[in-house]
Amino acid sequence: MPTLARAARAVVTAALLAGAGRHLPAQATPAAVTEAVTLPRAPGQLAGTLLVRRANAPVPVVLLIAGSGPTDRDGNGPGFTPASLRQLAESLATRQIATLRFDKRGIAGSSSAAIPEVQLTFELLADDVAAWLRLLASDRRFSRVIVAGHSEGALLGLVALRQAGAAAYISLEGPARPADEVIHDQLARQLPVPLMTQSDSILARLKRGVTTDSTPPMLAALFRPSVQPYLISWFRYSGQHELARLNIPCLIVQGSQDLQVAPSEAGLLHRANPRCQIARIDGMNHVLKQAPADMAGQLASYRGPDVPLATGLVEAVASFVTTARK
Repeated sequence: MPTLARAARAVVTAALLAGAGRHLPAQATPAAVTEAVTLPRAPGQLAGTLLVRRANAPVPVVLLIAGSGPTDRDGNGPGFTPASLRQLAESLATRQIATLRFDKRGIAGSSSAAIPEVQLTFELLADDVAAWLRLLASDRRFSRVIVAGHSEGALLGLVALRQAGAAAYISLEGPARPADEVIHDQLARQLPVPLMTQSDSILARLKRGVTTDSTPPMLAALFRPSVQPYLISWFRYSGQHELARLNIPCLIVQGSQDLQVAPSEAGLLHRANPRCQIARIDGMNHVLKQAPADMAGQLASYRGPDVPLATGLVEAVASFVTTARK
């Protein structure tokens, strides 16, 4: 999710390795194979990384969707490098769970698919996710496809499920309320009252679908005119509304130390769909790392690709993926 603290932000091109279908010795532990994957999306293509172990039978695959801003396949962006999605993918690979993670449109390996920011919409990014889902569903190496979105990516995954199927869904620190309400709460902890009043006025206009050219310099990074169409499209959706209509197995993962998406959001999501499982990870922050309660103490995890994931996260996700069935 956006924050002024800057804590926030297809065709498989590699063939199966020769001999992947051969039976491995009984005592052998198959190595994870990394494959470069591309997905044609006008005006260029999206790029991702598939991490999968050799197996004699189809395995589940998890599509990992990054959070907001210019975020790459590993969960990194300008000023923050937690590499949380890479770490999660590598951990799931040890449990015979494949993953696909990808650079968002216009970012890193997906730069050829960039379009002018003023033309970008939430629906377009959700369409990108749906295209990845269809690609994975067509791959016979996979027994079922699970969607796992982090932060804004959790909502993107839900909206993509309107047009592409999946066997199960995971929200990783995903908000329940519309993004304008979450942004309000984030800014209210940081801005002086006069500036907060201006911010609320802009948020209200965008919620109504009305852009504005009057943006205070201190808020220009968040509300610049070229990004306002995207914000308008984003504000139309809420996690709780989308989750309520979901009829596949779902898991809500929420850390107790998340300073960007309040732990109470998980309760709202669960209330919207009580059939979902919920995993509350003690001590986990927004970037899925073990962290203290204060932002100063959490900065190392936002910038530390080697800081380990929070205890219990991988186990919760892996258990759900292994057992979830339609």
